Amino acid sequence: MILSRSKPVEGQGAAVPSEKSDADTKAKKQVPKLEDFLATRDYVGAITLLEFTRNSGKVMDDSQNQWIAYCAFHLGDYVRAKDEYLAMTKQSRFPQSTWIDLACCYFFLGMYREADDANQKVSDPSCLQNRLSFHLSHKFNDEKRLMTHHQKLQDVTEDQLSLASIHYLRSHYQEAIDIYKRVLLDNREFLALNVYIALCYYKLDYYDVSQEVLSVYLQHFSDSATAINLKACNHYKLYNGKAAEAELKGLLDVVSQSFTFGRDLIKHNLVVFRGGEGALRVLLPLVDVIPEARLNLVIYYLQQDDVNEAFNLIKDLEPTVPQEYILKGVVNAALGQELGSREHTKVAQQYFQLVGGSASECDTIPGRQCMASCFFLLRQFDDVLLYLNSIKVIDSNCMCRVSARRRPAS
Repeated sequence: MILSRSKPVEGQGAAVPSEKSDADTKAKKQVPKLEDFLATRDYVGAITLLEFTRNSGKVMDDSQNQWIAYCAFHLGDYVRAKDEYLAMTKQSRFPQSTWIDLACCYFFLGMYREADDANQKVSDPSCLQNRLSFHLSHKFNDEKRLMTHHQKLQDVTEDQLSLASIHYLRSHYQEAIDIYKRVLLDNREFLALNVYIALCYYKLDYYDVSQEVLSVYLQHFSDSATAINLKACNHYKLYNGKAAEAELKGLLDVVSQSFTFGRDLIKHNLVVFRGGEGALRVLLPLVDVIPEARLNLVIYYLQQDDVNEAFNLIKDLEPTVPQEYILKGVVNAALGQELGSREHTKVAQQYFQLVGGSASECDTIPGRQCMASCFFLLRQFDDVLLYLNSIKVIDSNCMCRVSARRRPAS
């Protein structure tokens, strides 16, 4: 309770509110505009304002519905964005650009056939439509169609970044780096490209270089979940799991509840950093969400001597990168030894030979370990020693069986 006042509310000597005070009060009561939220990329605030307008019974035009879908998309809520765009297509009149927006939502949801169908309904061809078709061709493994859309790419930033991402997805990391550096040279303000370059260096096992490039971005955006996660992955490779986990400490509280992919990624990597703790609880639901989750769960089963579960989980995987070939080789070798199966042993030997004999891996430690494993399965032990001795100075703990170490998801 206020028991005394210095001035009365009314009458002689009453306090007179200043003009500045009235102006401040008026400003505080003013409803923020949609443009203000969009300018600061506050998509939660923007979608809250739009939903308030919708729920208050006010008439909303098509553009406001589009903005709700736009904000949901940028928040990573692709299901909500898809539903909003899909509802627009049920109307008698709607912008034709809705089809390409819907196709992008389907693409990020992994619904590639639906994305392709929606993309084909776009009446006016555009660069965005071509870029989406370019990526869909990669998902469908349609090389002929991929090259057709590749030839339609132009020398503009968006198309070049799309090309770089395809190079990355096809494990052509150096080609991707070259494009990113060229674009960054002409657009110094595109700081996020440093994250893409750092990610490529991480994939090339240049962890210290990756860390150096990544620091440029983190100096400006120290709370970036993607960048902090990559930094943690570099620490895991350079140091140990504890150092990596320290980088992720508290990040789960920072990441938005609506940004589910970021949360899943962090939870996945914490399992890796903790040596597999909670693998079944965390990794199993993420098998079809994060590619590395399947591989790390296979490694967990191997370490638990559950070779059959490991084989069932990886048997339908078509390997595209050396780590996947190596892991399939390890699983088949283990199953071949357990069942006495020459068929599985032969498959393992072929996978090891593919990696060890490839031009990109033949002079790496994993590549030479693969060749040693291949010759071990062929019982050519003199050749096994030849390959192991060639990396003895670099790694004194090498064994003829290829190590199946967990990999965090960058």
